[in-house]
Amino acid sequence: MLQKKKLTVIVLISSLVILGIAASNPPQDQPKRNLKVLPKNISHEDLDKIMDEWKLALGVKCNFCHTPQKDDPRKMDFASDDKPEKQIARDMYKMTGKINKKFFKFNGKDKEVIAPVTCITCHNGKPHPENKGEKKD
Repeated sequence: MLQKKKLTVIVLISSLVILGIAASNPPQDQPKRNLKVLPKNISHEDLDKIMDEWKLALGVKCNFCHTPQKDDPRKMDFASDDKPEKQIARDMYKMTGKINKKFFKFNGKDKEVIAPVTCITCHNGKPHPENKGEKKD
């Protein structure tokens, strides 16, 4: 009698474990990342927010810095470094960080405080900001 109860409990627990595994969602493929200036552990939501801010500041779409996937041109290859604009964006991001730290003592730790100098400061919705210092003939 005791063995029958043990067997019933084992079968019941095994069934619950198998059902739990079957009911869980399969892990989704994580998109390949190639982060060189943003934190490697940045959440997908925070990364999307930053990219949306940059797109707005430059008045562009994703394909300004990112190339299409080779096997499916309808999708973007966000990890690719094929376009020079992507490296320029990284350099500009580092530049604004240095400006904010040196001249405004901005440390970027307080997520609620907006940095004094951002992409939109110079770009104002244009991919290539005007050079206000140029001499006009």
